[in-house]
Amino acid sequence: MRSDNIKKGYLKAPHRSLLKAIGLTDEEIKNPIIGVANSGNEIIPGHIHLDKITEAVKAGIRIAGGTPIEFRTIGVCDGIAMGHQGMKYSLVSRDIIADSIEIMAEAHQFDGIVVVASCDKIVPGMLMALLRLNIPGIFISGGPMLCGFLPDKKELDLISVFEGVGRFLEGEITEEQLKIIEERACPGAGSCAGMFTANSMNCLSEALGLALPGNGTIPAVDARRIRLAKFTGMKVVELVKKNIKPLDIIRFESFKNAIVVDMAIGASTNTVLHLPAIANEGQIKLELEIFDQLSKITPNICKFSPASGQHLQDLDNAGGIPAVMKELSKKGLIEKECLTVSGEKIGEIIEKAEVYDRNVIRDIENPYMKEGGIAILKGSLAPNGAVVKQSAVKENMKRFIGKAIVFNSEEDAMKEVVKGKIKEGVIVIRYEGPKGGPGMREMLSITSVISGKGLEEKIALITDGRFSGGTRGPCVGHISPEAAEGGPIAYVKDGDIIEIDIPSRRIEVRIDEEEMRRRKKEIKILKKDLKGVLEKYSKLVHSANTGGILK
Repeated sequence: MRSDNIKKGYLKAPHRSLLKAIGLTDEEIKNPIIGVANSGNEIIPGHIHLDKITEAVKAGIRIAGGTPIEFRTIGVCDGIAMGHQGMKYSLVSRDIIADSIEIMAEAHQFDGIVVVASCDKIVPGMLMALLRLNIPGIFISGGPMLCGFLPDKKELDLISVFEGVGRFLEGEITEEQLKIIEERACPGAGSCAGMFTANSMNCLSEALGLALPGNGTIPAVDARRIRLAKFTGMKVVELVKKNIKPLDIIRFESFKNAIVVDMAIGASTNTVLHLPAIANEGQIKLELEIFDQLSKITPNICKFSPASGQHLQDLDNAGGIPAVMKELSKKGLIEKECLTVSGEKIGEIIEKAEVYDRNVIRDIENPYMKEGGIAILKGSLAPNGAVVKQSAVKENMKRFIGKAIVFNSEEDAMKEVVKGKIKEGVIVIRYEGPKGGPGMREMLSITSVISGKGLEEKIALITDGRFSGGTRGPCVGHISPEAAEGGPIAYVKDGDIIEIDIPSRRIEVRIDEEEMRRRKKEIKILKKDLKGVLEKYSKLVHSANTGGILK
């Protein structure tokens, strides 16, 4: 066992003494030692209950004859960090989380590891750590939040509140009505109820094979979640005893499965940022082109908030991710031979699955769209690519031409939208990319206000930053190269004509080559005065089309 490095032989007597100082017996020290990374804290709704999940994982480890050792990681709530400088730190935290797990696991020579998280950047950070460490390990999430309800039984979630702000500004609802939405939208523990980034990644971890079936959809408050946590603890000990590691399970085809599920369920555009970063840790190359190739052949068979009123609890009741994959397998879209941490192949898992509700998981012959939920656009504005959640864009807005209204920060754009100064056109927000932000902020606040004001059929928004999984409408993010790296978006001016054509996968700015050359000579790239972790991150990070990996 790896842990022999801290416990076996007379030379390790000092190490054993320290282990006994924390209360371990000789019997516990002899067992496989399993690290349990708990990202629980008191600020994130998706994490306030993770102590209970972690205790259940530890119970499962003990049942199977292992010794659990819990440690903590940091975590950022993207919803609370949204719309201000705090959002610059969210994507940064992904790599710090991966680093911190690596440090703990290597310093203490754990035999295996279970990583416990729920929310946006924490989940991919932990999955990155699993592949980087390549010791037997499993991921378990805290599960999705239940949706809330208005007194008239209308379903609510966090997006209802963000868009409610826009409705209030338009005079559509009163401040008292907004207060009721605020009070009822998020009823308790769990990752916010729609197919936003957290739930997207929790579902895709099943498809990858790094989490047990049910991980993405069993609600946070359901007792099945506690039982799943116990099974996770038991299973990781089995993986240690059999010496089955993440890179024995994960291969390129595993990522293809995840991307196909991504397209089918209309997952967050942030998956295009996180899956390549996770793959990179396993020396697996995942380029933007594979997302678009699979999107073109994968029907979108599910619609969840923000694209509809359905939520993760509906997907769970309909059969969950195994049922989605079973439906996709009818068209040969699933690689059934891929292994999973359950010990079963994907094919064995989906063979037992059933679709219980065709209103939630459509027949593959009757999809919402013939293509997947995400599209990759390229063109003169984004030579290296850009990302849009096409499943959340109305059909009449999939082709849009408008005049640019340019801002060098999200705050400047938000002020003008809130004042009602912008009624139509293409809002361009730049210098918000991984390097230029730095940290590539999500822009749910501004996109929600635009939707809440009823302007999503008059305004498009493009940025070298990114969007929440809760964003809907013609919003194109991840524009690469970003402005800070001298990408074309840095040279766009007010009034330039911008064309977005999602079906043709194009995003263009109508500036001729001579004019672009002139602007590149005249316009200086904006440099920000940075310090601390943001300065380090800005120096190391790659463009969004690489997954925002660090050099």
